[in-house]
Amino acid sequence: MSSTDPSPEDILRIAEATVAAFPPQFRGHAVMVEIVVEDLIPDEMLEEGEDPWDITGLYTGVPLTHKRYDDIPDGPDTVWLFRAPILEELQDRPGVTLDELVAHVTVHEFAHHFGWSDDQIAAIDQWWT
Repeated sequence: MSSTDPSPEDILRIAEATVAAFPPQFRGHAVMVEIVVEDLIPDEMLEEGEDPWDITGLYTGVPLTHKRYDDIPDGPDTVWLFRAPILEELQDRPGVTLDELVAHVTVHEFAHHFGWSDDQIAAIDQWWT
């Protein structure tokens, strides 16, 4: 990575703009999810045998479809975006912009939070169509 690469704040800005553009029925719940940008997935979050360079994003938390009113959360629902793998993937996708790729990863991770179907994802993220 170089000093001219997008910063974590740049990635976060794109992700937040993506969430702000969600349809109203999702946006209210989505703003309750924390978005964190790291350069790489922390080792303690990796499953055995996973390559950190293959993971552009991750959702941690309890999906809305599994939440119960009496749940005691372990922490906030979080969408993690991993800057270095995103930038590496961007190099492998000619014609795709950083905004498009970050939006795609963001929507994919929020899909885990909401339990969205492929049709619901396609309605929000044109990448899927």
